[in-house]
Amino acid sequence: MKTLIEQSVQKAMDYTQYNLLFKQLVEEEKSTGEHSQMKVDYTKLNFSRTKRLDKTAKVSDEAMKVFKNVSEKQTWLVISEPWCGDAAQTLPYLNKIAQHSDNIDLKIVLRDENLDLMNQFLTNGSQSIPIIIMLDEAMNVLQTFGPRSKAATKLVTDYKKEHGVIDDAFKEILQVWYNNDKGVSVVNDIMETIQIPSN
Repeated sequence: MKTLIEQSVQKAMDYTQYNLLFKQLVEEEKSTGEHSQMKVDYTKLNFSRTKRLDKTAKVSDEAMKVFKNVSEKQTWLVISEPWCGDAAQTLPYLNKIAQHSDNIDLKIVLRDENLDLMNQFLTNGSQSIPIIIMLDEAMNVLQTFGPRSKAATKLVTDYKKEHGVIDDAFKEILQVWYNNDKGVSVVNDIMETIQIPSN
């Protein structure tokens, strides 16, 4: 798996390149992966959300202190897709963290072009994204995080239990939750994750 991770990091995009791809897809009315109108629409929606969060997203001073204190170089390799709503709500915060930490390098690969990698990091057997793979300098996996914060995951689980399916009504509920949460849950969970001593 280490070779696979190394190859993935080598071909990964940085956040600027990812956003350029995002912009191009919107301009050309395309999506990544298997083309569908739904994915095209989600890509457009997520591009505007990402642009907004890039301007407004804030990470607390307390959390930033933890990320700045990461003493050894890490690569955070994120498996994502522009049409993924959870990714659009998470990546801007990861970028803020990486921008302010000398030792965190943010890299992004597309899930559907990297299924071999994705299949090493399944969530309950599914190819859920975004997944953040935290790597040391030797490309060993330190921790993983994703696809959602604990609070958002509970929201999904509770809704599924009650309604049996994730539908458009829930997607609106989740979006409102993300707007109100302002990235706090994601940032706090990642902060906890990096403070867990690796074996």
